[in-house]
Amino acid sequence: MLETFLQNFLNALQWGSFYALIALGYTLVYGVLLLINFAHGDIFMVGAYIGFFIATFLLGGYALQLPFALAPGVVFVVTLILTMVLTAMVGVSLERVAYRPLRRKGAGRLYVVITALMCGLLLENGNLALLGASRRSFPELIEKTVYKFGGVTFTNVKVLVIITTILVFVLLETIVRRTKLGMAMRAISYDRMAVPLMGIPADTVIVFTFILGSSMAALAGVLFAVAYPVLEPYMGVLIGWKAFIAAVIGGIGEIRGAFAGGFLLGFVEIFVAAVFPSTLRDLIGFSVLLVFLSFKPTGIFGVAKTTKI
Repeated sequence: MLETFLQNFLNALQWGSFYALIALGYTLVYGVLLLINFAHGDIFMVGAYIGFFIATFLLGGYALQLPFALAPGVVFVVTLILTMVLTAMVGVSLERVAYRPLRRKGAGRLYVVITALMCGLLLENGNLALLGASRRSFPELIEKTVYKFGGVTFTNVKVLVIITTILVFVLLETIVRRTKLGMAMRAISYDRMAVPLMGIPADTVIVFTFILGSSMAALAGVLFAVAYPVLEPYMGVLIGWKAFIAAVIGGIGEIRGAFAGGFLLGFVEIFVAAVFPSTLRDLIGFSVLLVFLSFKPTGIFGVAKTTKI
């Protein structure tokens, strides 16, 4: 009984890590712009595909023993860094092309949300048109090692995913709480109209926010592809929506909330599937979370805000 619990506990930590990484991107953008970037789940998908092509290219050089050949372990690190950079460029491009014009024209929040949904559909269907509907197998960048401790089994990939998520959370907390850019991000979330009067370049801070958020989605995409190496154009839809729910559960706009909400959703899903049929996992899991929100609609760390009229 204890062994089963510990096994499910580790599985929930890994699954919750993916939700937490993606939810961090949601909450960063919302915290600064009050924008729910519904294209964020598809940024996760784009990151996984970018990682696939970079890794395939680098491993091809390794197999052919070309001058630029890198060992698979080094390929993983290089793939991760390049994917985060390129995916951040995709996120910034969306902000520049789709969101910034609306923001400067003073468009209502509803129009921005609709635009975000449209951007997500463009990324999905653009991928489908360019690369086709066939699934792709992500190359093996990390040789999986299976560890057994008592009756509990886990791999080095699972440990990597969990530790990386914790380190990223600490890094983002440090950036937001203890740096000038983080202070500027919090200032924009408090009063975006007054920030330019203080000499803070609002557009620069917003771009930095999209870089951070998109990088987190890219990191999640590569780690997810390493753990579950099957890619398809709509892989970001469901996990993106679930990560958004995790951010809301934790208190959207709060980094601690995204982290806690991601793990909470992971635990609910895994332990529900351990007790009930897997087909009821989403139904029961989301019902539990809906009941939770009915008692605390602001989420775990969220605080009700007043609006001046």
